Amino acid sequence: MKIQSVNGEPLPHDAKPFARMAVIGAGSWGTALAATAARSGAQVRLWGRSGDVVDAINRDHRNPAYISDVDLPESLLAVREMRDALRDADAAMIVVPSQSVRLVSRQVAAHAPAGIPIALCAKGIEGETGLLMTQVAEEELPGHPVGVVSGPTFARETALNHPTAAVAAFPFAYRDRLHPEDSAAARFAVTLTTESFRAYVSDDPIGVEVGGAVKNVIAIACGMMTGAGFAENTRAALITRGVDEMKALAEALGGRRETVTGLSGVGDLTLTCSSPTSRNMSLGQQLGQGTPRSDCFDGAPVVVEGEKNAKSVTDLARRLNVPIPICDTVRAILHDGTPIGDAFAALWARPIESEPRAMALSLTHPADDTAVQTLAERMS
Repeated sequence: MKIQSVNGEPLPHDAKPFARMAVIGAGSWGTALAATAARSGAQVRLWGRSGDVVDAINRDHRNPAYISDVDLPESLLAVREMRDALRDADAAMIVVPSQSVRLVSRQVAAHAPAGIPIALCAKGIEGETGLLMTQVAEEELPGHPVGVVSGPTFARETALNHPTAAVAAFPFAYRDRLHPEDSAAARFAVTLTTESFRAYVSDDPIGVEVGGAVKNVIAIACGMMTGAGFAENTRAALITRGVDEMKALAEALGGRRETVTGLSGVGDLTLTCSSPTSRNMSLGQQLGQGTPRSDCFDGAPVVVEGEKNAKSVTDLARRLNVPIPICDTVRAILHDGTPIGDAFAALWARPIESEPRAMALSLTHPADDTAVQTLAERMS
């Protein structure tokens, strides 16, 4: 009889890393992931839209458009044609903004070797359909196992080899249960793991993806309140109740609440809500300080995933009848024109609830009128 554990700890299995990896998208996160996989020993081809960026990566081993001060592995090869990146690849990662996932997945389908697993590294929910990014990709990539790589990761720190952790999540079939070391999730995890990057394995891509989509919206809320002059108590409350919104939405979609307490949920939320390095947090801070949206980021057209997700996440939650009041507050400000002070005052004056949802308790707020007036005035 084969011993599977010692003192309650599972015995390690040997998982086979992917030898040839295609990374589709040469932005900051795509570049960082490509560098990580190359450092782990994979043969990596990175596809980028810009010929100048591709040439610079191959010539100077730096990406001049993103994280330009970070040296990249000399073994990393950038290519201009997607078919060249995908030719003979054992696996692929799609690392583009969420609004581009459908189109890029369709392009990948035309060139990817049959049946290779593909990991999505974009965070969001498609506005028109309410689908998670993996579900969008599954529609465009029939015959390919589709999963997700996510976690509390700033691209520059990852590329600089700071100790970093993330999670690779794919649905597990019966064979994956019997031989988890052969699963796509396990093989992605070992392909990305280096002396500084540590990847974990999950069989719950839904929970992982919900965490990644919702955390961006909560980060905007934290940034708004920080920009308006509030401090640690306020951010801690938003983070904690934001986790509850993640759990509720993940569970409604068939994910596990436990997943949201891991790297892709609590971990990513804590990182994104605690640093202006996050575009979501930064946008919220600027808006909280009274900067008009058109003037944020000095007027540059910066893509902020949580801005679009504020609508798509709340649309989905409303269809599922899942209350997510913090996300609703951000949506009201960004998309419905509600003043920041009025929106957050209404959030804080909601009926008193039980923290364990199972209690299903709601109490009239004893100071709702005062709360609305006081907070709205302080944030005006």
